Amino acid sequence: MKLWAALLPLLSVVCGVLSASTPDKFATYQSLSRSGPVDLDSSSYDDLTSAPRDYYSVVILTATDARFGCLLCRDFEPEWDLIARSWNKGPKPDDLKVVFGTLDFDNGKAVFQKLMLQTAPVLLVFPPTVGPHAKVDGNPVRFDFTGPITAEQVSSWIGRHLPEGPKPEIVRPINYMRIVSVVTTIMAVVTAFTVLSPYLLPIIQNRNLWAAISLIAILLFTSGQMFNHIRKVPYVAGDGRGGISYFAGGFQNQFGMETQIVAAIYAVLSFATIALALKVPRMEDVKGQQLAVLIWATVLFGTYSFLLSVFKAKNGGYPFFLPPF
Repeated sequence: MKLWAALLPLLSVVCGVLSASTPDKFATYQSLSRSGPVDLDSSSYDDLTSAPRDYYSVVILTATDARFGCLLCRDFEPEWDLIARSWNKGPKPDDLKVVFGTLDFDNGKAVFQKLMLQTAPVLLVFPPTVGPHAKVDGNPVRFDFTGPITAEQVSSWIGRHLPEGPKPEIVRPINYMRIVSVVTTIMAVVTAFTVLSPYLLPIIQNRNLWAAISLIAILLFTSGQMFNHIRKVPYVAGDGRGGISYFAGGFQNQFGMETQIVAAIYAVLSFATIALALKVPRMEDVKGQQLAVLIWATVLFGTYSFLLSVFKAKNGGYPFFLPPF
């Protein structure tokens, strides 16, 4: 009993020192992270993540030196700095303590070896071991980067591993250069349009030009041009006998040349119809008008007959046809 009575004051002092060390450690690292994440080395990493701790440690292990060839590490570095600044300066609950740190491979080779890391960057979130938010399992939660990612996405992931409650929002700095560039570009466009408008407006307001553009677009897309871009179809293919096949069998397949041929057929049919409906009735010469009707009707009939033969070639079961094809 006398021994316990003698040791009790000593144990109280030791416990007091241990309990006071964690807040002091948090305050130290927090003071270093006012403008961004704390730059760590192997010893400071071990100190920051060692128990006991009543704060969250969020550490990214990266390799930003050019000789490592980690493009993702260099691309994400400004996003990581933005996350740390936003969390350090943003409003958050008083009992939520978070320290952000960065451990580069050059400064923490021992840590990389201890964790057996083969890739970078890797993000680790260490939960508190003491305090109101302490976790029974003090092991870190790991986030592996699989591609480019934004600060908002990583901040959201970090927030899911913190206690419920309001979290600081990511606040991106104003990009003044971008604003100046946009304003300058707009002014240049307005100036150019003002100077060139006497020459451009007659062209822009030309109905024949827009009609031609519309017809070309309609012919291209109705003939399957978008299908070619989506499916990456070949231009032509062999027919197996040393020749070239211009039409693919089946209504779900086509070649690039086939699209152009079908577009040309549609164009001839369109112009023949327009000529019969608009041009021929305006002809004053009766015999010339009759001859034009005969010519354009023959073109229309022959072209449509060829179109039906194309359908027949693509699918032998197609039931319709017109002579001579």
